[in-house]
Amino acid sequence: MKESLIILGSQWGDEGKGKIVDLLAKDFDYVVRYQGGSNAGHTVIANGKKYTLHLIPSGILHEGVKNIISNGVVVDIQELLKEMQQVKDVVKDFKGKLYISERCHIVFPYHKVLDAISEKSKGKDKVGTTLKGIGPTYMSKYARTGIRIVDLFDPPYFRARLEKAFNEAKEIAEKVYGENFDLNLEDMYQTTLQDFEKIKDLVADTSYILDTVMKEGKKVLFEGAQGTMLDVDMGTYPYVTSSNASALGICNGTGVAPKLIGQAKVYGVSKAYTTRVGEGPFPTELNDGLGDRLREEGNEYGSTTGRPRRCGWLDLVALKFACRINGIDGLIITKLDVLDTFDEIKVCIGYDYNGQTITEFPASLKVLSECKPIYKTLKGWKTTTQGLTDLSKLPKEAQEFIKTIEEETKTKVVMLSTGPEREQYVWCK
Repeated sequence: MKESLIILGSQWGDEGKGKIVDLLAKDFDYVVRYQGGSNAGHTVIANGKKYTLHLIPSGILHEGVKNIISNGVVVDIQELLKEMQQVKDVVKDFKGKLYISERCHIVFPYHKVLDAISEKSKGKDKVGTTLKGIGPTYMSKYARTGIRIVDLFDPPYFRARLEKAFNEAKEIAEKVYGENFDLNLEDMYQTTLQDFEKIKDLVADTSYILDTVMKEGKKVLFEGAQGTMLDVDMGTYPYVTSSNASALGICNGTGVAPKLIGQAKVYGVSKAYTTRVGEGPFPTELNDGLGDRLREEGNEYGSTTGRPRRCGWLDLVALKFACRINGIDGLIITKLDVLDTFDEIKVCIGYDYNGQTITEFPASLKVLSECKPIYKTLKGWKTTTQGLTDLSKLPKEAQEFIKTIEEETKTKVVMLSTGPEREQYVWCK
């Protein structure tokens, strides 16, 4: 069997996975998205054009590569259609190029309404969601009131389920939260069926497809969304996403047996520093000029929301945790060039919690919020690495930076991304 690959985020998302998947996709037969929804934005710059993908796998930009949106993904059909239109210059015919799982749950307008009023009700304790309706859609899924793409093939059945879910959402909005709910059921029903007509030929049993092609020896690249520290089970709960963004979510998100997934190599993507969007503890956050400088140098603004990202030094405690739970075989460090102008570069190698040194990432949010970073200070390289493609030309100070990451995480760095363009990278293997 040929070796498949898992590419996932090792931090709080926004690590640059889209570029890496786009870069590697040409060597694979299939690229698969397995969790999350349109709250995840992957920005890819190819042939001088910028593409921002939220649902469609980044492999869509390569000829000959098939792409799958698998059952763990919640799909906003209107958002999907917008993305399909965005890549029309590359993809003339999506049939045989993009497959959508019949088991995907659908994001409806009432999910977005519930998302917004739920966040509003939390006040200062808000999670900081993208307001795309993702959390409420997963809530519907686990409450067994969700609607799946396969349901749209049976309009009367779909109509009955939609009416029940719609009325429940209306009651929650008006009676629980005291908010207006002015959506129209009939408009939603008709619009959904009309939009479905545009993608129905792409709907398939993707679990069966993946099982078949992996047993045939085809190479599959599994594309993660968000990041490990946002995983609903293993992340900084409750300031997390609503799905399993780590490698732990691949089996249930694709319907592929663990023994097949277990044969894949795992690469974790991490920035050379740390960012996060939304609320929650962030031990290495820099609330000063250095944080602002990282944000501007790295253009750290959300691809989905445009929100400024919180920025800080590289947290190796969190990264070591991500390497362990994902079984990461190799790290890909992105945005190395953002650190080019810094005199000193710090990396967090432990936490100080009430005078006690912690080197393993804590589960308790209260503990994490009281942790202070213990830094190792490294000398900056003060020379440009942007566009570097030759490892031998990497400054010795940057080599020391990479060596420190490897020593602290006990994981080899296999690639460096040295700029936003597809060709700006260097293999370290």
